[in-house]
Amino acid sequence: MAQIRGREDIPADEIPIEYDRWGRMKYHPEFHHNQGKPFTESDLEYLCKFYEIDGPKSISLALGKTERTIRTKVDQLKKRGLYEYYKNLNKYWV
Repeated sequence: MAQIRGREDIPADEIPIEYDRWGRMKYHPEFHHNQGKPFTESDLEYLCKFYEIDGPKSISLALGKTERTIRTKVDQLKKRGLYEYYKNLNKYWV
């Protein structure tokens, strides 16, 4: 059972969901099980291929990372010129 650091005595399913001032869900172990793990090539292709269709909230839940992490990764990929590369990769998601 996942738990938040500092709240080891509370099961994850009893931890309240919290949001930041922009309405983004803060880290929660039940929803963000991949937070802190590196993005796989499959994750990056999925992110770039469906980001404009599904939006950051849905993508964050699909990939198990926070919305802030998703938005930051998209910004980084666009700055490095890799967003279109992964969007058109068609290796894992057709």
